[in-house]
Order: sequence, then structure tokens, then C-alpha cells
Amino acid sequence: MAAAGAGDTVKQPLLHRAYPSHVASASSPALPSAPPGSAGRRFPGGLDVPNLKKRGGGTRSWIRVEAATASVQTLEIDKATMMRRCELPARDLRLLDPLFVYPSTVLGRERAIVVNLEQIRCVITADEVLLLNSLDSYVLQYAAELQRRLLQRAEGDELPFEFRALELALEAACSFLDAQAAELEIEAYPLLDELTSKISTLNLERARRLKSRLVALTRRVQKVRDEIEQLMDDDGDMAEMYLTEKKMRMESSVFGDQSLLGYNSAGAAGTSVSAPVSPVSSPTESRKLEKAFSLCRSRHDSVKSSDNTMTEHIQELEMLLEAYFVVIDSTLNKLTSLKEYIDDTEDFINIQLDNVRNQLIQFELLLTTATFVVAIFGVVAGIFGMNFETTVFQIENAFQWVLVITGVVGAFIFCSFLWFFKYKRLMPL
Repeated sequence: MAAAGAGDTVKQPLLHRAYPSHVASASSPALPSAPPGSAGRRFPGGLDVPNLKKRGGGTRSWIRVEAATASVQTLEIDKATMMRRCELPARDLRLLDPLFVYPSTVLGRERAIVVNLEQIRCVITADEVLLLNSLDSYVLQYAAELQRRLLQRAEGDELPFEFRALELALEAACSFLDAQAAELEIEAYPLLDELTSKISTLNLERARRLKSRLVALTRRVQKVRDEIEQLMDDDGDMAEMYLTEKKMRMESSVFGDQSLLGYNSAGAAGTSVSAPVSPVSSPTESRKLEKAFSLCRSRHDSVKSSDNTMTEHIQELEMLLEAYFVVIDSTLNKLTSLKEYIDDTEDFINIQLDNVRNQLIQFELLLTTATFVVAIFGVVAGIFGMNFETTVFQIENAFQWVLVITGVVGAFIFCSFLWFFKYKRLMPL
């Protein structure tokens, strides 16, 4: 024990010197611990760090738009509560996470529709819309417009609530993408016209950035178009989105089961085990059986009618999707036309550069030919300037005649070069 005490007395000053602010003694006050229920986390050493959230335990702000009263309110809901409330798996809610960038997606589930269309990220049920809260103006406009349409609902309009919310989400996404495409067009065409008239490094850099934005926007528009087209091609996915019918069918099924259970319990209570069944009581049993059969028949008829209603609403949803498919396809055509205009501008610039390159090559060949002609005169002068005797030097005016002959040969070579490149059309002059 003495040895242990001595060891403690040796270790304590080292601990105080190493971590003076994390050692509690009798003279120093204890560290403040995190309050119960806070988002603090305890580390293995026993140290409590307040305001440190656990992974996946944070809440997010949602804007709730109720279908019945058209009321708008802000809620703080965590991920687990959201999964239980809408019966959605974690991977579907991950599509709505603003920290990640996912392509546009519309998923139909048993009790909800998961919508991720540009800035609109929401969960649509038969009774409400839970919109991920954001400072983006399109999100606030979506909530306000949905509330206005619910309050001003026409009497003859029987479109289900989930289709209304989905239609508004598609409208917001298509409007946003179309506005960006129009803005890109306004910026692109003057820039490309300026680039064709004046090719400079600055204009080429601006055109490169413009083309990068165009490619990114085209990819987003193409993804929304493909998603709408995929929904239109699959009747099963469209049927999954009819949440109101599924909710009514579930409620009617529960009500029918309860009624049938009530008939069975009433029949069991009215018949005594000890008393024999007499022929007089048989009409009562037959009437109960007829009621049970009629209930089953009514449920079967309701299922048939619901199937017919489902087919009608599938057609309504298909027409709704087709309308916005036309809108997004028009936006894609605008971007495609702009891309073709950029490609034409690039081809025109390449033709201009090729023309300038050909002119430079032509000028280089002219200089080479002129240099060759001048070199001939230099050879003649060098020959006559050598210190050796030859019979050529004895001819009268031999040097002048040689110069004349050399000049004629040089002129002939130069004119032949010009004729060759002018009339053979190997290079424009």
C-alpha cells in the first residue's frame, strides 16, 4: 500500500503538469456535466462534451401542409419519427438529405410519395405534405401556392390531394429549369455572336464556361424528363401513387372486418350451448348468414368499383404527367438547339483558324521560293568571285550574261510557283 501511495504521489504532479484543466481535486471545482437529455456524448475516459450531437440523432425542420384545413406549420422531426410516421425506409429519406446531391427522383410507396425534384424535396401522403424547410424561394412559393390552391379548390375538381401536391412539385421543377434555360439562352447567343466576330482568349474562356453550364443543365433536365417518362410507362408505379384510394380501401376493409366480427359474436352469444337447436330458430340463422353473404358481396362490389376508379385515376395521372412531359421536353429542345448553335460556332471558328493557318503556310512558301531565287544569284556571284582561271572568264560580258540567265530562271521558277498554287487550288491566294 505504501508503494502504491508513493506511486500515486509520483504520478499526480505529472498528470497536473500535462492536463492542468482536466484534473479535479479537492481544492478545484468539478467540471460541469451535460444536463440530462442534452445532445452531449460521454467518451471512454469519462469526459462529457456538451453540444455534441450523436450521429443520425439530429432533427430537421419540415413545413407541413395539411390537406383538410390547408394549414401551414413548421415542425421539428427527427429521422426515426419521420420513418415511423410515413412508413418509409431510411434509404428513401436519404434522397431528401440536403447534404447530398441526388438526381431527380419520384418514388411511390405504400403510404407516401417521395419527391426529389430540384429544390422541392418533400414527402406526400394522403393527408399532408411534409416539405423539407429551406431558405430557397421556390420552397416557400411551393408551400404558399399549395395552400392557396387547397383553399380555392373548385367544386367539380375531384383530383386527389397527392396528385395536386405532385402536380405542383412538377410545375415548380419545370418552371425552375425552364427559367434557367431561358437565362442561359439570353447570355449565350450574344456571347457566341461576339466570339465569331472577335476570337480572343477571354471570349473563348467565357464560351467554355457557358458550355460547361449547358452540359450540367442538360443533364438535370434529361433526368427529370426520364423520370416522368418512366412513370408514364409503368401503370404499377402510377397506381402506387394513388394514396387516397388505398387509404379508403384500408378503412373499408377494417370496417368490414369489424362488422363481420360483430355479426359472428352476436350469433355466438344468441345461441346457447346447452339448448338444442330447434327448427323454429333456423330462419334467424339463415338471415344472419344472408347478412354475412351480403356483406361479402358488397365488399366484392366495392373492390370492383375501386378497381374501376383506380383505372380512371391512373389515366388522370398519366395525362397530368404527359402535360409536364411536354413542358420539360420543350426545355430540353431549347438546350439541344443551343448546344447545336455552340457546335456550329465551334466549327466556324475552326474554319477561320484553318484559313489563317493556310495563309501563314502560303506566306512561308513564298518566302522559301524567294530565298531560293536569291540563293541562285549568290551561287553565281560566288563562282565568279573564286581565284582560279577558266575559259568562262575570258568571254566578254560573261558575268552580265550569267546574271541575266539566272534572273530569267529565277523569275520562271517564281511564276511557276504562283501559277501552281493559284490554278491548282491547293491554297487560296
